[in-house]
Amino acid sequence: MPSPNHGERKHGRRPDMIVLHYTGMSDAEAALELLTARGSEVSAHYFVFDDGRVIQLVQESRRAWHAGKALWAGESDINSCSIGIEIANPGHDHGYPNFPERQIAAVTALCRTIQNRNTIPPARVVAHSDVAPARKQDPGEKFPWRELYESGIGHWVEPAALVDFGQALRPGDHGDAVAALQKSLGDYGYGVEPSGEYDAMTREVVAAFQRHFRPERIDGIADPSTRSTLQELLATRGRTGTIVARARAATLIAP
Repeated sequence: MPSPNHGERKHGRRPDMIVLHYTGMSDAEAALELLTARGSEVSAHYFVFDDGRVIQLVQESRRAWHAGKALWAGESDINSCSIGIEIANPGHDHGYPNFPERQIAAVTALCRTIQNRNTIPPARVVAHSDVAPARKQDPGEKFPWRELYESGIGHWVEPAALVDFGQALRPGDHGDAVAALQKSLGDYGYGVEPSGEYDAMTREVVAAFQRHFRPERIDGIADPSTRSTLQELLATRGRTGTIVARARAATLIAP
């Protein structure tokens, strides 16, 4: 179902990133109509219904208009370097139900085929909330990132356990510890500068990180669990051998 809302990828970029969204509308058909309406100025490359049906809206070679104002790993034109997947789910404003298993199976299979056609580093399979933390929450804390990782999609580590002791960094704090946190988040890809001030943007970025990688508690406070999980992600980001092995194993056992 082609959408008219697309353009040229700038500077001849090939996609090396996948951005996952939820539709955030109570009706999936209405969301699909919006994404394919001339003049709406929004689109995505793919749309995944809750029953697992997948519809392509924009060719992968084209620049779909899905990320908006966004930033990842120093890049601000996320649309030119990414493939966007809209997942039918009404989102936080409409009850935010769980993602059905058939839908997640379809998203997983779709991401595999995208990876087969493009070079997508694991840490560049991200949430819309990762690249636009001040504006977006999707696909949200109910999205099963671990399940995708176990099928060879994206990057994941077991979140560090929540504890009631240890230093927590929070809004209003300042100093070297805050700057080190900001630098680590920036090193992973998030759009935050190491100012040393735990400002509103830092809180939004920490909440986005928690929503993706430590969803048990999302409060924008960098507790020991959050910081330990972040450091483990940084330490394992380059270990592609394990990830490739997982992907191959998943392919072998896939139905």
